[in-house]
Amino acid sequence: MTLKLGQIVDNLGLKVVTGTDLLDREVQGGYTSDLLSWVMAHAKEGCLWITVQNHQNIVAVASLLGLAGIIVAEGVEVEEKTREKGEKEKVCILTTEKSAYEISGLLYQMGLGK
Repeated sequence: MTLKLGQIVDNLGLKVVTGTDLLDREVQGGYTSDLLSWVMAHAKEGCLWITVQNHQNIVAVASLLGLAGIIVAEGVEVEEKTREKGEKEKVCILTTEKSAYEISGLLYQMGLGK
């Protein structure tokens, strides 16, 4: 099952930090991890990545893998340099107060990963 980023934003009440023009992207799955090297080895193109990392290297990883976007969970504020890099590299960064565990479960309930 695929969903559009915009559907996920609306259903989960996510805040769009960067990439307001990218909400029509299709999301093909999800991946949750905070270890960048692990994400690089296991996340798939088109996935939505859930993390609590907020530094600009998350944009590099998402761009390299062709991820649909990043959800920065647990109320972590995204650094300004990360926002700038996200806009420059066309990576959609979303935030939420919910935990990574909770967001992962909600995405699964919406049909991602089934």
